[in-house]
Amino acid sequence: MPRPILATIHSAALRHNLERVRQAVPDAKLWAVVKANAYGHGIENVFEALRGADGFAMLDLAEAERVRQLGWRGPILLLEGVFEPRDLELCSRLSIWHAVHCDAQIDWLAAHKTQNGHRVFLKMNSGMNRLGFTPERYRAAWARLNALPQVEEISFMTHFSDADAGAGQPGISAQLQRFHDATRDLPGERSVGNSAATLRQGDDALVRCDWVRPGIVLYGSSPDYPQHTAAHWGLQPTQTLSSRIIGVQQLTEGQSVGYGSRFTAEGPLRLGTVACGYADGYPRHCGTGTPVLVNGVRTRTLGRVSMDMLAVDLTPVPDAGMGSEVTLWGRASNGAVLPIDEVAEAAGTLGYELMCAVAPRVNKTID
Repeated sequence: MPRPILATIHSAALRHNLERVRQAVPDAKLWAVVKANAYGHGIENVFEALRGADGFAMLDLAEAERVRQLGWRGPILLLEGVFEPRDLELCSRLSIWHAVHCDAQIDWLAAHKTQNGHRVFLKMNSGMNRLGFTPERYRAAWARLNALPQVEEISFMTHFSDADAGAGQPGISAQLQRFHDATRDLPGERSVGNSAATLRQGDDALVRCDWVRPGIVLYGSSPDYPQHTAAHWGLQPTQTLSSRIIGVQQLTEGQSVGYGSRFTAEGPLRLGTVACGYADGYPRHCGTGTPVLVNGVRTRTLGRVSMDMLAVDLTPVPDAGMGSEVTLWGRASNGAVLPIDEVAEAAGTLGYELMCAVAPRVNKTID
């Protein structure tokens, strides 16, 4: 039989989360963001569940082609735009919309020979300082694009750096004001709302705009954890990483566990060895105490995570043994949920990273 570790993609949860975003911004159109291979879920695995969106947004042409091959005929947006001039040919052929964030991309459009006008999203650097034209240069960039016969329609976008801000932090107000001041009288659709802004400030028309761009919320992780949990936002886990107990050890006081002997038993302890390690995408730096479910019962990891195995404390689960179900994150068979955000916090990272890091050797299934 194959090694028992498995990533299960929950289609009903994807549909639920999509609807949850719809409820937050009922009069806005919605990009389903499927970058990074749908946050590690697999574009092919989420497509049917997310095709109720108004469009799909991603980073590269290969992902866009996959969505077209799956039968999608609606809008597709490249969030970073094109990376070289010849990419525009495929955008023309497949009717792919694309961001424009720098002068080079405008130059490429000006030299592009096409009979199909391009739909572009002009990106503003309103404070994130990654990509985009500064507010001072934004209108000049718009004027250049607007003069090009290759450009059929111009929309406007920016990305918030602090949409998940807690009390006393900057938040989105300054960036939102810069964006709307610079675009106030320009014709075209607008998009500013990422996951956090959409759920937290979606009742503000200046945040909803014409399009929102939910990403992580579609996949059941809170965009502002630990301020709010996924349950607070009404989100359901869309990915379960599960495995089984493949060995049991009985420890006595003073015996240690794993590389570096990072955990030492203070008394008699029953330990389960799980077929999951950092080569599967489970974080190596999850130390003793990281939450895990065994037979749907919450317990903890022990010692260091190895390449292919990790250890769990079976004390709270006396009936557990060889073959018992282990839920590393997601939903156990008995319905118990271990939020991916809790595991990510123990690893000092975000749920985003855990989803995206599940290794190719881990089989995926759809329920």
